[in-house]
Amino acid sequence: MMIALFWAMALGMFAVATRVGRHFGLIPIVSQLLLATFGLPLLMYFWIEPGWQLSGAELISPVWLKNLYSLSFALLLGHILSDVIDLQLDRQSLKIALPSFCLPFTCGLATAVWLLPPQSWLSSLAVGLVFAITAIPVLYLYLRHINYPPDATRRLVQTAILIDLTCWTLFGFAQGSLHLSSLLLPLAGACLPLLFRLLGLRQPLLYSGGFFALLVVAEHFKLNALIFGIGYLLCMAALKVPLVLPLPARWMNRLQTWIAIPLILTFGIVQINVHAAMASLGWVQLAALLLFPIASKLLGNWLGLGWAGVSVEGASRWRESLLLNIRGLSEIVFLNLLLQQQLISPALYFALMLMGLIATLLPALAGMHRIPLNIAAPARSPRANR
Repeated sequence: MMIALFWAMALGMFAVATRVGRHFGLIPIVSQLLLATFGLPLLMYFWIEPGWQLSGAELISPVWLKNLYSLSFALLLGHILSDVIDLQLDRQSLKIALPSFCLPFTCGLATAVWLLPPQSWLSSLAVGLVFAITAIPVLYLYLRHINYPPDATRRLVQTAILIDLTCWTLFGFAQGSLHLSSLLLPLAGACLPLLFRLLGLRQPLLYSGGFFALLVVAEHFKLNALIFGIGYLLCMAALKVPLVLPLPARWMNRLQTWIAIPLILTFGIVQINVHAAMASLGWVQLAALLLFPIASKLLGNWLGLGWAGVSVEGASRWRESLLLNIRGLSEIVFLNLLLQQQLISPALYFALMLMGLIATLLPALAGMHRIPLNIAAPARSPRANR
């Protein structure tokens, strides 16, 4: 009973934080990250653990909660991976994406090897990918919020899709290489759209329903959901089958904002003793985890944007570099995946989530909501109809 009460209270806190944040002009994910980073640890330290006598392990122990977490995680992962079906490779986006991925990825690998405690090569690879990742949904929402020019929006979003597709694919195959048997079954499932086409089935709802249903199954049974999801959607893209969401876009957004994202954030944070986790990191390590990802990503973005050239008159390399440094939802899902598979420590999880919050807040702190670009309508997102 007390566990259910805690989760109801946590979801209520996220709802209040989201509404208060909107009052101050913050998009929901920023308000939710602020609450998860600062509010939840204080709640656990001063009230839940001493007063209710409940530990983080007890709070996430119910089977019903783990099933709800799996469903929410699969929903958000599917939401992120669904952008790959809209990837349209062009030379300008590729020029931006190459240094924007390679430089922070290399910096992340070096940080993991030289500054962090000894860990597996897969964990080091994962840290490098976290350094490089860009949040597609949050980037688009921010661009829409500031009424960014359509052509510039389209180029930045396509760049983010290319970067994130590279990150998810590299991690999926690296993870699968450790257990080839766990790689073959997801790859077989990813070919289901080809089977549907051979059988003469062409209803987009059937293809899309199969994607989300099998993604939940893959997550529940700890299969390689990344390889399945990416492969399945690439098959759909090759067959030119559109992705149809399981719910209307409005309800899908509400489900993610009010339930799925708060649940995933809380699930990760309550497992962490923040005081002990931070004590396990030295000041040099903490500073590196906060500064190096942001600095290397900004430099990579700057070089890529200089190589590709200005997308529209009035656009600034500095501003677009800050925008491509936005983390948010993609990083949250990736970090939770790493934490659940024990590929990163709780201290590393919390430090990188704090870094993601700072990176996502930087455009607002730099006053980018006052960009003087007078273009009437923002571009449509690749998945703007979600």
